[in-house]
Amino acid sequence: MAASIPDILASETIKASAPCRVDMGGTLDIRSFYYPLASLGPCTVNFALNLRTTVRLLPYQSGAVKVSSSGFESAAFRMDEIPLEHPLGLMLAIGAYFQIDGIHMRIDSPAPVKSALGGSSVAAVAAIGAYQMLLERLGREPLSRQQIARLAHGIEEGTAAAPCGMQDQLAAVYGGVHAWHWKGPDCDCGVQKEALCRQESHSSLDKSFLLAYCGVPHESKNINGRWIRQFLSGRHYRQWMEILECTQGFAGALRISDFEAAAGWMNRETDIRCELTPDVLDDTGRMLVSAARDTGCGARFCGAGGGGCVWAVGNSAAIGAVKRKWQRITEERAGSRLIAAGIDWQGLQWGGGAIR
Repeated sequence: MAASIPDILASETIKASAPCRVDMGGTLDIRSFYYPLASLGPCTVNFALNLRTTVRLLPYQSGAVKVSSSGFESAAFRMDEIPLEHPLGLMLAIGAYFQIDGIHMRIDSPAPVKSALGGSSVAAVAAIGAYQMLLERLGREPLSRQQIARLAHGIEEGTAAAPCGMQDQLAAVYGGVHAWHWKGPDCDCGVQKEALCRQESHSSLDKSFLLAYCGVPHESKNINGRWIRQFLSGRHYRQWMEILECTQGFAGALRISDFEAAAGWMNRETDIRCELTPDVLDDTGRMLVSAARDTGCGARFCGAGGGGCVWAVGNSAAIGAVKRKWQRITEERAGSRLIAAGIDWQGLQWGGGAIR
């Protein structure tokens, strides 16, 4: 006789994990942008990081679902009374999608809360992965990587009731360092994946970027929403064309491991974003960016900025100098800190699960 869900949860650890990311060219992965700009070849770039968010499925009371995550008050609701506008609404929506009651989703992440490293999207991918592991134990065929990315994005966009990009979910699912070329209906998932760096070069790549948390949580909806409204109104079209060019240039520089050129493209893109929304960098972020530039590196906010993390790119010697400067800056700013991170090459993983 097949095992029941309570039996499986009581006898086995059901969990999955997925990596956070840093990014360049974000917002261009939103349909509002990449369809009008399609003739120019819009792309985004991200590095998956070995800061992995883990979601565990634990037993809970029948007829209900519970979600726990550090930095948030736990939420528990009956399956037929789930409020999707809740701060943990995205994770509750995933529970509603799978319609398996008696589940407690516990989320653990080494990244700071609202750090702009794609946290909510990564947690959604990991949660779907954990459900895939559970369904495998029940004899169900798991979803493919592409299907998981599409499902996580669809649930997030629906819950947010606003346009959302998909690069965060793709980085979480696939890992590695990629350019994502946004093609619309011309290819699977609307995007073409291009690996920019291979795992065998990871030691030099890990020494060529740096990450710091500014000490202030970000709120992406505000800034992203302003960018969308600006673009849809017909304003700043030229700036978005240049942002697109910067992202293409950044990807091209990474293909040949030219980190000095990559830094130049990153700095220009950051300048344009600051022209569009000056508050995309907070005070600490501006100091970190300035210190990186003074040392010949590039620096950019993560995600939609407005707090959260800043990352830098440059050759290894310059990054070493930036690290020393950033260490002094973060020591003087309450809550801010350097974050030790390298490239994650695995993407979504769950115990015993084969991900196609």
